[in-house]
Amino acid sequence: MNIAALSGRLTKTPTTRYGGQDNSVAITRFTLAVDDVGAADFINIKCLGRTAEWAEKWLSKGSKVEVTGKIKTGHYTKDGREVYYTEILASSLGFGESKAEAEARQGSQQAAVDEGGFMSIPDGVDDELPFS
Repeated sequence: MNIAALSGRLTKTPTTRYGGQDNSVAITRFTLAVDDVGAADFINIKCLGRTAEWAEKWLSKGSKVEVTGKIKTGHYTKDGREVYYTEILASSLGFGESKAEAEARQGSQQAAVDEGGFMSIPDGVDDELPFS
C-alpha cells in the first residue's frame, strides 16, 4: 500500500501549468516544509486536475496545508546525466489552519517588516541577549 500523509507549510506560492494532449489538465507543484525533530524536510508535491486548481486558487507561501497522496519516484536525463526524483502525487489537500489563524499570521508577518525591508526588533530584546 502506498499512502503518504503530510502536514506542513508551503515554501513559496504554487506554480501551475497545463498539460495533457490538449493542454487542458492543470498541473500544480509546490514544496512543503515538514517539521522533523528540530529540522525540516522539504517535500515536493504534485497535484493534477481539480486538486491542482484548488491549490492554485487557495494556497500561497506560508499556508499550512495537509496533503494525502502517494509517493512517486522517477528519473530523466538532463545534460547527459540521470536525475532521480521523489515526489508526492496529492489526491487530497486541506487547510491546516483556520482562516483567523492565517489572517493573524499574515498580519504579523507584514507588521514585523519595516519600510526598508528589515524586521523590526521588539523593545527589551537587548536585555535578553547573552552578549552586548
